[in-house]
Amino acid sequence: MEKTIMLLARGGSVNEEIKRVAKIEGVSPEKLRERIADGRVVILRNIRKEKLKVVALGEGLSTKVNVNIGTSGTIIKPEMEIEKVKIAAKYGADAIMDLSIGGSIDKIREMVIEVAPNIPLGTVPTYQAWIEGVKRYGISMPDDWFLDIIEKQLKDGVDFMTIHAALTKDMAKKVVKSSRVMPIVSRGGAFLTAWMLENDKENPYRKHWDYLLELFAEYDAVISIGDALRPGAIADQHDEFQVGELIEAARLVRSAREKGVQTIVEGPGHMVLDQVVADIKFMKSLTGGAPYYVLGPLVTDIAMGYDHIAAAIGGAIAAAAGADFLCYLTPAEHLSLPNPEQVKEGLIAAKIAAHAGDLVKLGSKAAKKDLELSLFRTKLMWGKMFSYALDPEKAKRIYAQFGAQTQACNMCGQYCACLILEKYSKGRKEPNLNELIGRYEGSISKNFEL
Repeated sequence: MEKTIMLLARGGSVNEEIKRVAKIEGVSPEKLRERIADGRVVILRNIRKEKLKVVALGEGLSTKVNVNIGTSGTIIKPEMEIEKVKIAAKYGADAIMDLSIGGSIDKIREMVIEVAPNIPLGTVPTYQAWIEGVKRYGISMPDDWFLDIIEKQLKDGVDFMTIHAALTKDMAKKVVKSSRVMPIVSRGGAFLTAWMLENDKENPYRKHWDYLLELFAEYDAVISIGDALRPGAIADQHDEFQVGELIEAARLVRSAREKGVQTIVEGPGHMVLDQVVADIKFMKSLTGGAPYYVLGPLVTDIAMGYDHIAAAIGGAIAAAAGADFLCYLTPAEHLSLPNPEQVKEGLIAAKIAAHAGDLVKLGSKAAKKDLELSLFRTKLMWGKMFSYALDPEKAKRIYAQFGAQTQACNMCGQYCACLILEKYSKGRKEPNLNELIGRYEGSISKNFEL
C-alpha cells in the first residue's frame, strides 16, 4: 500500500497536490506540508479519483463551504437532487455531501459523482447501512455490515465520510434518559443509538476503529468524526454530552494521525453567539488544531424559514474564530427537504459567512476583492461591480427592477452622494489598491480581537 499524503508530508515530501493547494491558497508549500504532516490541514481526496480540482481545509487556509443534497424518506426525486448538485457547482460549493435516504442510494451517489466529478464528495455511510441493513437483517444487522458499506463507498470514490465513532454505548444509554431538550438530533447518531441499545453492543465504528483506519489509509480518504450529540437546541449547548463526545473525538484524532489518516471533526448545531468562539478554541486545543467542520452554528432556535440566516451569523463568527469548513443550512431547515432555489439561498448565505470570517482570519489576503469592489462602487462602474457578485444575475435583476433612470441606482437616484459630490471631488488623489490593503491591515488588527 502506498503511503498516505499525511505520511508523505511527514517524511518531507512536497508533491504536486500540495504545491497546487499552496498556490491556490497563497501559502508556502513547506508550511502547508508541515500542517498536513501534523494534521492541522487535510486535503479532501480519494486515490480512486483523479483530482482536477483540489480542496484543502485547515489552518491558514480560506474557509470552505459544503452543500448537503439527497433524497428523503418521503420525497424521492433523484432528478431534483442532480439539479441541486448543478446549482452547488455553479455557485461555488467547495464540497457536496450526498445524504440520500430514499430510492437507490448507490445509483444516486453514482449520478452525483458523474455530474460533479471535480467537487469532493462526502457521505454519512450509517444512513445506507441502516436503511438497507434493516431490510436485509432487521435491526440486528451484524457489525461487519457497517464496515462493508464504508468500503463500498470508498471504492465508489467518496472523498470524506462522517463516522460517528466518538459516540459510546454508555453515552447513548445516558443521553436517551437525560433531561436534554432533544436527546439526539443527529440522524446517524439516532440510527447507531438504536442499534446499540437494541443489541446491547458497543458502537461498531469504535469496536473496529483500527480496521477503519486501515481502510481509509488504503484509499487515502478523510474521516470526518461525527457529532452525534451536538446540541439541537440552545438550551443543550456545551452540556456534558456534547463536551464528552468532543473529548472522545480528540482521542480518535490522535490515533488516526498515528496511522497517517487525515481527520476532521464535526461541531455544534445550535449555540448562542457568546459560546461560539469558546467552542472553536476548545475544540482546536483538544485536537491539536484539527480542521473543524461546523453546522451553522445556529445562533437562535426561532429562525424557521430563515435558518440559513441564523446559520450564516454563527458561521461568520465561527470562521473568524478559526472554524475551517461550514456546512450550509437552507431556509427549509427544520421544515422540509429543500428545493433547488433554497439550496442556492443556503449556499450563498454560507459563502458570505465564510468570506466574512476570512476577512478577519486571513486579513488582506481575503479582502482584496472587497477593496477592489469599493473602488468600482465609488465610480458607479456597474459592470465591474456585478462581476464581483456571488449571484450576478440576481444583482442585475434587482438593479433593473424599476428601470435604470440615473447613472446611480434607484435607491437615491439623482440624489446619490457620489453624483452630488462629483464636481467637488475632481482632482483629488484617489487611493489605490495597495493603499487600501495597508489601511485594512491596520484597522482589522486593532478593531477585532477574538
